[in-house]
Amino acid sequence: MNEREAMARALELAWRGWGRVSPNPLVGAVVLSEGRIIGEGWHAEFGQSHAEPMALAAAGRGAAGATLVVTLEPCAHQGKQPPCTAVIKAAGVARVVAALRDPNPIARGGGDELAQAGVEFGSGLLAEEACRQNAAFLHRFRNPERPFVVLKLATSVDGRIADRAGHSRWISGPESRDYVHWLRAGFDGIATGGHTARVDDSSLTVRGDLEPRRPPVRIIFDSRADLPRSLELVRSAGELPTWVVAAPSAPTLARSALEAAGVRVLVAGSLAEGLTQLRSAGIESLIVEGGGRLGGALLEEGLVDRFYWIQSPLWLGDDGVPAFSGLPGHSIADAPRWYTVERRSLGQDTLLVLDREPCLPES
Repeated sequence: MNEREAMARALELAWRGWGRVSPNPLVGAVVLSEGRIIGEGWHAEFGQSHAEPMALAAAGRGAAGATLVVTLEPCAHQGKQPPCTAVIKAAGVARVVAALRDPNPIARGGGDELAQAGVEFGSGLLAEEACRQNAAFLHRFRNPERPFVVLKLATSVDGRIADRAGHSRWISGPESRDYVHWLRAGFDGIATGGHTARVDDSSLTVRGDLEPRRPPVRIIFDSRADLPRSLELVRSAGELPTWVVAAPSAPTLARSALEAAGVRVLVAGSLAEGLTQLRSAGIESLIVEGGGRLGGALLEEGLVDRFYWIQSPLWLGDDGVPAFSGLPGHSIADAPRWYTVERRSLGQDTLLVLDREPCLPES
């Protein structure tokens, strides 16, 4: 096994921390000796051991003189865990290869520290793949004004999110729905539009094998702030964190009624301002589900960073509800082109993941 193959394995291992390590990044590591992996590890739980010590412990004495392949530059500071650089030096590792440099000003610098200690250090191997994996973590330092925003839609082949009666359950198959619950677990907030909340009466919770370390906040963009008290989202607001982003024109009585039910109401004059308030309130990553108008508005204002499109093999026709509304037209020459991150099957459905901009690693 070469270093590139070892890094691919480390990236695979890093996913095991999804939903459990935030706000820390996903990190995987392997110890490579004479073309063989002799130890591997991943950051599995916030506040617990990092990937590098796990991999080195698994390698034991074999780590001396070996190469450590890790998806993120080893940390050089004392946090909830000791510096990974100290563990690496103590193990006698000869070479460290990282995919990305750490953008965190508190933790970065481990590569330089290792090099000064005589440990060969290099970075950039499969950097684009690692960047995509930790896109939300990197966004925190590159664009701290708003959350990393993901739009997720399940549509028919002809781009409809509901039939002519407004029914959307179930366009996608069971494999896709299981995937969406796994996906939700890795975000700080799950959002939808007010109209969709009223029609679907969904719970916006994670219901799968993966239990998130912190339940995502349920967020409804509803300018009027007049969600019925009978909705599941409102009825359960005392048990699960539920926020509404309302317009300044929302009636005071409507806002007060929601707050009395346990809903936190944020008032914002625009989508961008609403996202800024969410970021200030601790929402660093947000998955937006449902609502052609909300999705279209976010796209039109350039506020979507990643798009998860689940396409199911059925046609709903012109009377179906379109996936987007309100988007301006573009010529082919001027149309924004997104970047493909992933394509794969989910049972009978197809998943396409797109980024608005290429994910570029730190230099």
